[in-house]
Amino acid sequence: MDDLEVIKLSGNTIGVEAAQALANALQSKKKLKQALLSDIFTGRLLDEIPLALKSLCDAFEQVDLLELDLSDNAFGPAGAKPLIDFLSNSKTLQTLRLNNNGLGIGGGTMIAAALQASADNAKAENRPSSLRTIICGRNRLEDGSSKALARAFASHGNLQVVRMPQNGIRPDGIVTIVKGLAECKQLQHIDLQDNTFTAKGSKALAAALSSWPELEILNVSDCLLSNKGGAALTASLATGENKKLRELRLQYNEIQADPIKTLAEAIRSHLDLLEVLELNGNRFEEDDEVVEVLKEALAEWGHEDALDELDDMEEVDEDEEEEEEDDEEEESELVKEAEEAEEQEPKTKLDSQTEDSLVEQLSKTHI
Repeated sequence: MDDLEVIKLSGNTIGVEAAQALANALQSKKKLKQALLSDIFTGRLLDEIPLALKSLCDAFEQVDLLELDLSDNAFGPAGAKPLIDFLSNSKTLQTLRLNNNGLGIGGGTMIAAALQASADNAKAENRPSSLRTIICGRNRLEDGSSKALARAFASHGNLQVVRMPQNGIRPDGIVTIVKGLAECKQLQHIDLQDNTFTAKGSKALAAALSSWPELEILNVSDCLLSNKGGAALTASLATGENKKLRELRLQYNEIQADPIKTLAEAIRSHLDLLEVLELNGNRFEEDDEVVEVLKEALAEWGHEDALDELDDMEEVDEDEEEEEEDDEEEESELVKEAEEAEEQEPKTKLDSQTEDSLVEQLSKTHI
């Protein structure tokens, strides 16, 4: 087993003693590259999980790990602390998957601080960051962790994939995150689906698009871009800075026909690689003439089937066709609706009880 390169234990349930035994065995596997450990704590007590994680992460510090997947482990912010030393000190980690962990603001801030420490260490040692992929969706990161995450992203300038769907991030947080990502010139895949942009966040995204000439996949569906936000985004795409774009997902964003005309022109001009385009749930009719124009533009590049089914389009009342004069009033209403929707989602008991104390502990932790 000295040649072990991948360990996959997803779907098991591992206690403290088992984790310690596993860690003892793994720390000598110098060829280990991938640790795929999603959903390994089902049924375990919350006070067990940090101890088990700490044992495993200590072992991973002894090997040159390339990928760590701890998705679908509901360890909350308490589970972030055992990751700090490993994330701070790893010189080889390329892919970090922390999807659906219930990190909350506190946990997200800890992870960001550890990633920042990693970038600082790389800079001090005059070597490039190894990190290429961060997946951190469904963690209720919200605006509170956005500044720390943005700084960490900016410090890891070689990032290629950042996926953060369904995190309850609102316009101010989106602006902050996007500004941080704008420092990552090699980004190929950005997924911010199901966060709240409004026109404010959309304009920030539009301004940052020119920073990502390698961008291939952009997913901002279910983000309340608004028609003005959609117009800013499509206008930016029309400048020709993102010619490698292959997938564009813009469903359920209240976009009307005019921005779609701009998008069609951009496709006809230079988006010849676009093979997936999702626009369902926006505010134009399925039989609007702009749809035919769009299909013709896609067909010019042999992508007749790129457009998704437009079977759930929103109707636009005459009053809604007129642009709002007061952007701030419009956006605050959209944010209010998003907040009300999020309040219906269950929050873990752990979040409210431990986030503040754990963030305070992190600030005192020497990395």
